[in-house]
Amino acid sequence: MSMQRQQQQPARATANLLGAMPGDSMSLAFTAAVATAAIVVAVAVARYNRKYRGLRLPPGPPGWPIVGNLFQVAFSGKLFIHYIRDLRREYGPILTLRMGVRTLVVISSAELVHEALVEKGAEFASRPAENTTRNIFSSNKFTVNSAVYGPEWRSLRRNMVSGMLSTSRLREFRPARLRAMDRFVARMRADAAASADGASVWVLRNARFAVFCILLDMTFGLLDLDEEHIVHIDAVLKRVLLAVGVRMDDYLPFLRPFFWRKQRRALAVRREQVDTLLPLINRRRAILRDMQSSPPDPNVAAPFSYLDSLLDLHIEGRQGADEELVTLCAELINGGTDTTATAIEWAMARIVDNPSIQVRLHEEIMQQVGHARAIDDKDIESMPYLQAFVKELLRKHPPTYFSLTHAAVKPGSKLAGYDVPTDANLDIFLPTISEDPKLWDRPTEFDPDRFLTGGETADMTGSAGIRMIPFGAGRRICPGLAMGTTHIALMVARMLQEFEWRAHPSQPAVDFKDKVEFTVVMNQPLLATVKPRKMSL
Repeated sequence: MSMQRQQQQPARATANLLGAMPGDSMSLAFTAAVATAAIVVAVAVARYNRKYRGLRLPPGPPGWPIVGNLFQVAFSGKLFIHYIRDLRREYGPILTLRMGVRTLVVISSAELVHEALVEKGAEFASRPAENTTRNIFSSNKFTVNSAVYGPEWRSLRRNMVSGMLSTSRLREFRPARLRAMDRFVARMRADAAASADGASVWVLRNARFAVFCILLDMTFGLLDLDEEHIVHIDAVLKRVLLAVGVRMDDYLPFLRPFFWRKQRRALAVRREQVDTLLPLINRRRAILRDMQSSPPDPNVAAPFSYLDSLLDLHIEGRQGADEELVTLCAELINGGTDTTATAIEWAMARIVDNPSIQVRLHEEIMQQVGHARAIDDKDIESMPYLQAFVKELLRKHPPTYFSLTHAAVKPGSKLAGYDVPTDANLDIFLPTISEDPKLWDRPTEFDPDRFLTGGETADMTGSAGIRMIPFGAGRRICPGLAMGTTHIALMVARMLQEFEWRAHPSQPAVDFKDKVEFTVVMNQPLLATVKPRKMSL
């Protein structure tokens, strides 16, 4: 009997190997899967090593095959900004992270940023290639922010500046700002009156609505949109921001089939965006046709809008399709709304936290215009303390912690002696620059006087040296710098002219902790108490 069993064992082993035993098929499948995974890993590692063979990349933490440092970052238990700070202490102001198929080179010192964006600005003026959800909303990188460096980007940027953001154009949009400010004040009064104590307002919500109204007016030139319609448009564009967030399959494309529901949702949001903005585009087209045949109705149409310039824009290889117009209009509105509104909330938090700042700003407003009329952008240019306050605000509370990602235009680019491949993301970490004690006296303190009696300077363009660059620097500097600082200063001044601001009893101590959403926002939204000032407008 034992001899028979011994004779059967080789046969059974052979049968197992050939998959003849149904009960062991799962084991064989698992073995095959492991073998396949091992081959995939080996191929990926070989490909990565071959791609960067001979290059001297900046230092960084060792990673795993295929995923690189992705899981180390994802499961670190820290926000990415704190993770970067930790790595900076270990590896210095230039470091490398490999995030799946993407390689990130992160720089975080003024000297390196100056080298990358000013000294070698033409070498690092592009954007990295992408095959992500964001391409759906950028019409395959057909926006000022996302376009690769070249003729198409130059045409788009030139048109945005001349058609919207130049000094002369910004002056033309002064009526749009005044209309939005009046609406803003009325909305805050109504919110305060409707609150339980008759004096409470949520700052960010109201500030965001006001900025959105300005940009909507400037973009489409439509003056008769009611509040319900504006709120609907705002809600749709908020959904767009949520839909373009980074996903795991951006770093590991082989996971994309598992994200099909999110992809389908992104396509639905894009469709909603087009269906919402295209009627506004067509209305403006109709108004322009009517303006050619008869004088326009001043109560229906603004004399000029950003869309007008886009309708006249012709770029080789692009058809000027409706969806591309939607993309370019949405870029301007989304790019300028949250960044400015977030800055306003931080500004009012600083004002509520330090009453002496409010007193000085209000005194400057009274000296400039008093209560005789509403303050406007002509006035704020002659208010040095307000200008210093805005600079200090953007130093301490930049809208984002990272400037928009850059990329090398061609192979062979170097920073600090290290190689930066063309397929790498060059990311610029901003807080360590504006917090650098070598650049700033008492960098952790909020003190607008540093730009007045303190003798410190704040060239936000970076052309005279990198000290604070909340709008980026060099060739890809945000073209909305002047517009953004104007809107922040104007809204702060108007809010202080109309109301006296105090801490809310539920928030006696302002919490300056932050968190990252689309922009860097207050961890606890600011609820404040307002008291209308006596006005003779």
